[in-house]
Amino acid sequence: MTNVVLITGVSRFLGGRLAAQLAADPSIDRVIGIDMMPPRTADLQLLGRTEFVRADIRNPLIAKVMTQARVATVVHAALMASPRAVGGRVAMQEMNVIGTMQLLAACQKSDTVERVVVRSTTAVYGCGPSDPAVFTEDMHPHDGSQAGYAKDAVEVEGYVRGFARRRPDVDVSVLRLAAILGPTIDNAMTRYLAMPVVPAAIGFDPRMQLLQEDDAVEALRLAATSHRPGVVNVAGDGVVLLSQVLRRAGRVRVPVPGAALGLAATIVRNTGAVDVTAEDARYLNFGRVVDTTKLRTEFGFTPQHATGDAVESYLRGAPPRPRLALAAVGVGSRLLHARRESRRLAMSGT
Repeated sequence: MTNVVLITGVSRFLGGRLAAQLAADPSIDRVIGIDMMPPRTADLQLLGRTEFVRADIRNPLIAKVMTQARVATVVHAALMASPRAVGGRVAMQEMNVIGTMQLLAACQKSDTVERVVVRSTTAVYGCGPSDPAVFTEDMHPHDGSQAGYAKDAVEVEGYVRGFARRRPDVDVSVLRLAAILGPTIDNAMTRYLAMPVVPAAIGFDPRMQLLQEDDAVEALRLAATSHRPGVVNVAGDGVVLLSQVLRRAGRVRVPVPGAALGLAATIVRNTGAVDVTAEDARYLNFGRVVDTTKLRTEFGFTPQHATGDAVESYLRGAPPRPRLALAAVGVGSRLLHARRESRRLAMSGT
């Protein structure tokens, strides 16, 4: 039987990097990349012999692609974290949840699929003031804090569990990746840290556990090429405080009330500098740390980069620290105004 791998989200960072690695593996006969938008011209050469198929996984025709290619391994790396990237929260939910349902339905009908790998997120645990010191894979969020991307990921994992029960003959791996940081990835975290003026909640200094971008790709590669079923947290060792990260990055920290962090994020988002969702704002208040014992002992992988190393990796690849240009000063002024306005409203009792 030929070894054919299908990867969703191939035009994005994780899917594209994984496709490039698998395309260079002589033991894999074909690599098929699925996405709604074609890869950037600059990335085409990196994808090597990857065959790109422009398709929407929400369409049942995805089953036809899998059947004709006789796909053996499916890597679902297409979960969207930013509603702005797809035109809003409703479209994002459809892509994440309905797309996963259609993909799993195609896998269930297939007589060639032997392995399914799903890129999930540690955001499924939520984050709040009553969180445990660390989350293990058998824990569930207890404060109803899930929203947006996290809520979608919880639903996706539910459908994956149902698929695994219906197809016990298929290896199913769910990788809950921590926040990814590195020199080349572009996501909400890197854009937040790249801002010269950074809003941070007064009285909060969250513990952050990060995953370096190369380790994220390697974990997916291992799951796609070997028998490593189950649900596993994937994160670097150790934790850092947000204040430590901002100091290392040389960013100007603008304190705002915790309740106003969402307002501050909206102001910053409207400048086009960063897209901070309400879910991101909670994470920047409370943080999140997960247990990675299962990653090392059962999955058989130890990330090469600890959390602190991921920060340094990002800083080495980041552009030089910008001076406080007029635009940045303007953002800072608006953030300070939001802080004063929030304080005034609190004192007036409105």
